[in-house]
Amino acid sequence: MNSAYSVFKIALADNGYRMTRARRVVLEALFSAGGHVSADGLVDLVRGTGIDVGRMTVYRTLDLLTELGLVRPVYQGTGAAHYILLVNGHHHHLVCTRCHAVVEVDRCFMRNLDQQIEGLGDFEVQGHLLEVYGICPDCRDSSS
Repeated sequence: MNSAYSVFKIALADNGYRMTRARRVVLEALFSAGGHVSADGLVDLVRGTGIDVGRMTVYRTLDLLTELGLVRPVYQGTGAAHYILLVNGHHHHLVCTRCHAVVEVDRCFMRNLDQQIEGLGDFEVQGHLLEVYGICPDCRDSSS
């Protein structure tokens, strides 16, 4: 597994949680989905491994990962939450308002803002999810 997976394992251990077989299977499925998956989609991926992990275990694992700030649910008009991996505490999207394409951005532009927010008062920033809306190049080209 990659270094982000190791970060998740360490975060679980640092907070007093064991890496059980079920949690390992759920995490591996979450990473194989690229960290963009609904809870039901994750259940399907876990069931596809052939390892017996129940639906409630998947949901409880997502709740735990959310509580630890490792994933965040996002609602993009589909009704069901999709869970996004917060590797290094952040995740960024560019969302086209015409075709609804979503592009992930690896570079973080928010570090200074996080520091400014912390400077406003007694608030410790633990992570962020940024979505920027606009029009992608394909949609701009098709309208000209």
